[in-house]
Amino acid sequence: MIRLDEALLQEHYAHVADKPFFAEMAAFMSLSPVVIMVIEGYQAVEIVRTISGIKSTDMGSIRGDFALSGQRNIVHSSDSKETAEKEIARFFKIEELFDYDKDEWVHTLADKER
Repeated sequence: MIRLDEALLQEHYAHVADKPFFAEMAAFMSLSPVVIMVIEGYQAVEIVRTISGIKSTDMGSIRGDFALSGQRNIVHSSDSKETAEKEIARFFKIEELFDYDKDEWVHTLADKER
């Protein structure tokens, strides 16, 4: 769990930092701590995007089922592996990430899926 400070929000949302809504969005996002995590695995980006939902109307997703506002972001997920790599570097120190092999994957996933 971390607090998003102004510098981190400016970097992460540089593509919209000059938009009229940015100041209000940044103020909201820095109100309370956020939970951040890295999820890896077979098709992780696509699976997490499906679980998260793209729009608040995506029923059966976190956004669709729990978001009360289209302007108050309830969840973020990377849109590609390349973006995920940049965002992981932005939010985590290398020593905060752990690489390990889950032995049970041998029983549940094919070699190309691990």
